[in-house]
Order: sequence, then structure tokens, then C-alpha cells
Amino acid sequence: MITILLARHGQASFGQNNYDKLSDLGVKQAKMLGRHYANTQRRIDAVFSGRLVRQQDSARHFWQAYQSSISTADSARIYDSAQNDSHNNNHIVSEFDEFNHQDVFMKSNPAFTSQAAISAEVAKAEMPKARLSELFDQAMQRWHGGHHDEDYIESWPKFSERAQRALAHVKTVVAQAEHLDHNSTVLVFTSGGVIAAIAAHLLGQGSQTAYTINRGLINTGVTSVTLHESSSRLLALNEYSHLYAEGERFVTWQ
Repeated sequence: MITILLARHGQASFGQNNYDKLSDLGVKQAKMLGRHYANTQRRIDAVFSGRLVRQQDSARHFWQAYQSSISTADSARIYDSAQNDSHNNNHIVSEFDEFNHQDVFMKSNPAFTSQAAISAEVAKAEMPKARLSELFDQAMQRWHGGHHDEDYIESWPKFSERAQRALAHVKTVVAQAEHLDHNSTVLVFTSGGVIAAIAAHLLGQGSQTAYTINRGLINTGVTSVTLHESSSRLLALNEYSHLYAEGERFVTWQ
């Protein structure tokens, strides 16, 4: 039984020009998860991520904290993606990339012809962050609704299919890797949309359930899935107790 731990990346730069960058808090969150797993003796046999900077950096900071906190005897069993063959990028799985936020946002309103137009609309509000969240919620509702799928670079159904392929890809990699087997535990740093799509699918639910799940996913919260030969099962959703080690202020949704 392969265990896949799907971790949402650490806090990114919501509302900034470059969202795809961990905040200082996001870095700390990833390190907290690493220390937590090391201190609780949760064995991690491989660490993967999508291609996005916030995903890869979360994996890197997690790994550094995890490796520095485990014993020398244990570290020999751990797969270090940073030391992987440069010609074999199995630890970077493009299917774990998040959906195109900018495309979803801009297709939600004819007035949003550019990022500058969105920024101008947000700037007019008395509470810019609240307005940005409101507009993003409207954009997500449209994308998940299924009535405008042809408008998007990647519609919700296509995105969900990609998320399921990502899970299947990890299963294939584990089966082919010499240092991994059916008892391995693999940690994947990805994004909320991917985790929500996988969780909803395993629950036999559709896009609206995925959207509801996505809205509640915490940065570096972990969703556990077991992969059997013929089926997969959702074990836990959005577990983030590691963040309380240093206080509730580490619990974020961005």
C-alpha cells in the first residue's frame, strides 16, 4: 500500500505582482512540517512537487528541515530529489501544477482585459484585499460552473483529469524506482486546486465539492491518500496540526 501525502505549498504572495513566491511565513510553514515529520518519526521515502516556484521551494525547505532533524541512520533511507540524476526529473511532476489563475480571473469579466485592469478594479475598493477575494470567488464559481468550459485554456473537467493523472504518475514512478516499493510514503508539494480535485474524485463528487474543499485548504496542510493496485482511498484531508507548534498565527489560506 503506497501512501501519498499531498501537501499544499506554504503561504505564497497573494495580492502581489508575483504570486508564485513563498512569503517568509510560507518558508517557515514548510520547515515546520519537515521538523514535525522528523520529530514524530514519520518516514518520508520521496519528495516530489509540481513545477511552480512556490511548490518546489516548499519541497526544498521541507527537505532541509526534515533531513537536519532525523538521525544519520534514518537519512540513508530517504530519497533526496535534489541529488537525483539531472537527466531524470521524476521528482518534478508537471501534472501537479496549479490551474491558470490569471486565465480563470480574466475570463470571469469582459472588463478584465489585463492584470492592470484587475488591479485598477481592486484599488478602487475601500478594502482592496476583501474586494480581490470577492472577485476571485466569482471567477472560481464561473470556472467550476461548467457553463463556459470552452472559454478557458484549461477547463475544470480537463484540470480534474490532469490531477487524476498526476496521482497515477506517482504510482508509476514508485513502481519503477529501485529505492521505493509498495510500502513507501511519498510527499508531494502541490496546490489547493489539485488536492481538491483529487479529494473530490476519491469521494465520488464533482466540481462544487472540489471548490468547497479548496476554499478550506491550509498552507502546508496535508491530505493523505493510499494507492492500492486497483483502487485509491482518501484517508485524511487538510491535516495541519504541525502549524500549532508555534501558535495559531501560522495557520493561513493564501
